[in-house]
Amino acid sequence: MRITDTLLIDENELEEAFARASGPGGQNVNKVETAVQLRFRLSANTSIPEDAKLRLRRMAGSRLTKDGDILIEASTHRRQGVNRDEARRKLAALIRAALPRPKTRIATKPTKASVRRRLDDKKKRGLLKKGRSGDIKGE
Repeated sequence: MRITDTLLIDENELEEAFARASGPGGQNVNKVETAVQLRFRLSANTSIPEDAKLRLRRMAGSRLTKDGDILIEASTHRRQGVNRDEARRKLAALIRAALPRPKTRIATKPTKASVRRRLDDKKKRGLLKKGRSGDIKGE
């Protein structure tokens, strides 16, 4: 399965299971197994870099099993083939989102003007509160 131009996932690392989907389905609802559970063995994968695997584990959230597998479910469509493609698209999107390294934040200082404005506002607020006490002397 192709994730990016340079990243491919071997089909052997994917495992599909099919089940009967919930919801309306007419006469097929109790006969046809259209829901798809796609299991991706993240620990067995060698093509995804380790730092991306860590991000992928974090991003997977509740889809991550105790064994370290990612479980993707798709049951919105009535046809098994469409649900199968949907589950693969979801997995590919999740992996693509985990690949780029997050940018490190560069700390910035407040400008002199913003510091001055803040201090002026504090001074005005303090004078306002001081005026409420009944002792009106100003600064």
